[in-house]
Amino acid sequence: MTTGKTITFGIPCYNSAEYMDHCISSILEGSDYAEDVQIVIVDDGSTKDNTYEKALEWQNRYPNIVEAVHQENGGHGMAVLAALEHAKGLYFKIVDSDDWLDDDALSKLLSTLRDFEWRDMRVDLVITNYVYEHVEDNTQNVIDYKYVLKRNKVITWDKIGHFNMAQNLLMHSLCYRTDILRDGGVPMPAHTFYVDNIYAYVPLPRCKTLYYLDVDLYRYFIGRDDQSVNEKVMVSRIDQQLRITRIMMDAYHLYDDIETPELRSYMIGYFTLMMAACSVFSRMSDKPDAMANCDELWDHLKEYDKRMYRRARMGIVGIATNLPTKVGEKFTLGIYRIASKLVKFN
Repeated sequence: MTTGKTITFGIPCYNSAEYMDHCISSILEGSDYAEDVQIVIVDDGSTKDNTYEKALEWQNRYPNIVEAVHQENGGHGMAVLAALEHAKGLYFKIVDSDDWLDDDALSKLLSTLRDFEWRDMRVDLVITNYVYEHVEDNTQNVIDYKYVLKRNKVITWDKIGHFNMAQNLLMHSLCYRTDILRDGGVPMPAHTFYVDNIYAYVPLPRCKTLYYLDVDLYRYFIGRDDQSVNEKVMVSRIDQQLRITRIMMDAYHLYDDIETPELRSYMIGYFTLMMAACSVFSRMSDKPDAMANCDELWDHLKEYDKRMYRRARMGIVGIATNLPTKVGEKFTLGIYRIASKLVKFN
């Protein structure tokens, strides 16, 4: 890639005019308006405000940095893929339009990526910390990887430690080399939320080298009632959660396809939590077919890969989130409530 762009930041936007400026400004200011940075703002068919017009204003102000893209509404995944299609950077990172990046942390990330490029070092994945910004009670919850990954060192998957359940590598922590995402693609369905789980899971085995930069880069806004991670919203979209989990399931036979035991262990742990989420939110849903659809997903997993099924269903998490009888269901939901308060992920 000879464009001179070190990194592309993709910003999917849908009716985001109210808050997108903060996101875009944080990247421009944190990068000191550097022209080896590209920002691709994707308006995903906004209907209620002037999102695209705002994107064009930013493009007109910084034509060497910002590119505005408009597409018919296709959902978050299609907006991510549109940003990837327009990306000119050696690296690629998604920042949702209601989130933002920390100035000092972004400066350190850019210095690190430029150093890789200058030294002709191939690093497929750069991992940074992210921070849950709970606006309701003005608290923060930092997710870091200090005891899982070696800091400031290029490593391979066999050198990683054990991730606990609150340390999944979510979209917010990932900065991929662009060609990793393009080579093999990312199977994003249209008009579906929670595609960030696919983005943070399917490309991982293609990453042969990784680097942990211990900075609190990504600031993840938590607080809007209509936010996709709001509990009521997640329950109402259980069909989409099931769809995403099935795509992740069908991406790999983990015990056959993933050679490195450490990476396999991480991915089966992540997948197990996705199946657990399906079980919990299906129980919370008032949709008459929610539990039947969840049971069908478990049956599909058992048929698809018996070892993955045993690990996801017969482990502690699988058992705790699939207890039979009404008493068991209440216990399952109680466990979820406790975990939600401890981790504060929504």
